[in-house]
Parts: sequence; structure tokens; C-alpha cells
Amino acid sequence: MVEQPKPPQEIKIRLPDEIKRGAYCNLMIVAHTKEEFIMDFILASLPEAIVTSRVIMSPGHMKRTVSALQENLRKYEREIGKIEPAPEPVTRGKIGFVKP
Repeated sequence: MVEQPKPPQEIKIRLPDEIKRGAYCNLMIVAHTKEEFIMDFILASLPEAIVTSRVIMSPGHMKRTVSALQENLRKYEREIGKIEPAPEPVTRGKIGFVKP
């Protein structure tokens, strides 16, 4: 007997209030291991920078995420206009983590 494919399930996404307002980022640090990518989104404002969000994902999901970002950049530039890359931040020293 051949098993019939199951219909796709709907996933309801809930956006909690504390995440709904978003977090501004003007700097990002990316690190990786064999199993995961770690992205720290940072608000750099002198005299210190604060990690506003950390996202960790598998390499396969990272590949899909990069593809989705590239596609959306292409759509944006096609509909609105070319985006010039932002200059790298000017720092007087090394950027790194500090222990609280």
C-alpha cells in the first residue's frame, strides 16, 4: 500500500511585543564553527558598543538566509535604486568583547 503525502501544515508565527519594536544595528560580527554561524548585531555608539541581538543558525539555514538577503537586495535595487555600501566604521582602537 502506497502512503499518501500529508498536506502541508500551517505554522502560526507570534511576534512578542519586546521583539516587535526591533533593534537597530550599525555593526555586525560573524563567527562560525562546523555546526553553526553566530551573528552578533551591534549598536556602536561611542564610548561603547552594545550587542542588541544574537542570532545562531545552522550552516544550511545560513545559506538559505544569505540567498534570501541577496534576492531582496536585487529587488530593492531594481525597484528603488542602487545601494552604495556604507563605509567601515572609524575606530580609534580594537573592537572586542568585554566581560560584564
